[in-house]
Parts: sequence; C-alpha cells; structure tokens
Amino acid sequence: MNDPRGADFVQSLERGLAVIRAFDATRPELTLTEVATLTDMTRAAARRFLLTLTELGYVRSDGRQFSLTPRVLELGYAYLSGLSLPAIAEPHLEALVSEVNESSSVSVLDGADIVYVARVPTSRIMTVMISVGTRFPAYATSMGRVLLAGLPRADLESYLAAVKPEALTPHTVSTAAALRTEIDRARDQGWALVDQELEEGLRSVAAPIHDRAGRVIAALNLSTAASRRDAAAAVRRDLVPPLLAAAARIEADLPPGSR
Repeated sequence: MNDPRGADFVQSLERGLAVIRAFDATRPELTLTEVATLTDMTRAAARRFLLTLTELGYVRSDGRQFSLTPRVLELGYAYLSGLSLPAIAEPHLEALVSEVNESSSVSVLDGADIVYVARVPTSRIMTVMISVGTRFPAYATSMGRVLLAGLPRADLESYLAAVKPEALTPHTVSTAAALRTEIDRARDQGWALVDQELEEGLRSVAAPIHDRAGRVIAALNLSTAASRRDAAAAVRRDLVPPLLAAAARIEADLPPGSR
C-alpha cells in the first residue's frame, strides 16, 4: 500500500521527534523501555534514537534513565525569535496584571492544542506549572475556545469531527456538540469563559487577538482562582472589560504581517 504521507515523508525524523516529545513535565526522566512504550517502537529502535540524540547533545543519560538537556530549547528558539507577538504583548500583559492582579497569558493554536507564547503570572493557581511552551487541549481552555472560534469554517468542522473531549474535571464540556455551542458563543460575544473545566478551582476568560487583516492569530487570557470571586458573573463584570481593552491595545501595536 502507498504511504498516504507521500514519498518525501521522512519517517525517521518523525520517530526522532516522537522520542523528544515522550518527555514532558510529568515524565522528565524515562527508561529505554518507557520510551519504547510511549513511542510505540521496539527497544532496539528507541535505543538508536536515544543514543543519536545523546550524541547530538539533546539527551543525557545516567546509564539507566534518560532526560532532555537544555539544548532542546534551540528547536523552538528559531520560531520564537521570529515571533513578534510575545515581545509586543509583554508590556500589555504586565499592565493588565497590574490592573486586575490576576495572571495573564498569550497562546497560539497548534493542531488540537494551545501553546503558551507569553505569560505574566501573579501567583501559582494551578497544579501544573505554566511557562512559555506549555500545551493544553484547546477544547478545555478559554484561549482554545476563542482560537477555535477564529478558524475557517472547514478547519473547525475538521477539528470537531476528530476531537474526543476528555472530562478533565466534572465541569468539562465533554461532547463535540456541546463544544460547538461554546465555540459559537465565544465567536458571537467576542470572548470565552471557562469555569473549572481544565482544573477544578480555576476560572479563565480569554479574548482573541486579530492581525491587521482581521484573522485571529492568538488569544489573551486572565486566570483566577474560583475562590477569589463569588461567581462567573464576577469574572464577566471585573475581568472581561480590561481583558478586551488589553487585546485591542495589543492589536493596535501589531505591525503588518506580524505573527
């Protein structure tokens, strides 16, 4: 059978990247067997990739456990260094955080996930530490909802046909139909509120950031502990107006063709 990915597809590169992606915040160290299992490779294949990455300086080993080295940051630096958005957004995030005393972030859509590209925290309100490069499923986040709402209709339909929402908390929207309703709501009102769907005790509200052509290129959010505000209505009253104002200021500062 012909490979649907085409004759130019380099499977060895795909598998090498899969080995790197096997490591994350919950799995900073892995054995050879664990890497093989996570990447669906034989132990022999996983060992070759790990040893190659070690030789290149992207992986280190104590003889049993493997872990990534800081050199993997080079892989994302080329993208981030050409991304004008974080540098432009940073002072606006700082001003917004100072105004409302809540953490603020900017993310972009990458496949089915959001990826953080800028962040100004106030205090840690999640069990997972968030930094530039952190990924979360788009369906369970306020930034994901506004980013999905900004997709071309065909792309959104493809996403909804493929997504299988997992109930991350008892509050998570966990069907594609319900998710469509929330995405439509975000598009109509121009912002999205997610109430304890990603993590219990966390509320987040997000607004889209548009480029000069009107396309949604990123999302800006504010995150707050549910215990700090009486209800979602308080988030709408206290956080949505300054959030929308900050998003508009970021858009005004974006140069033509920025990303």
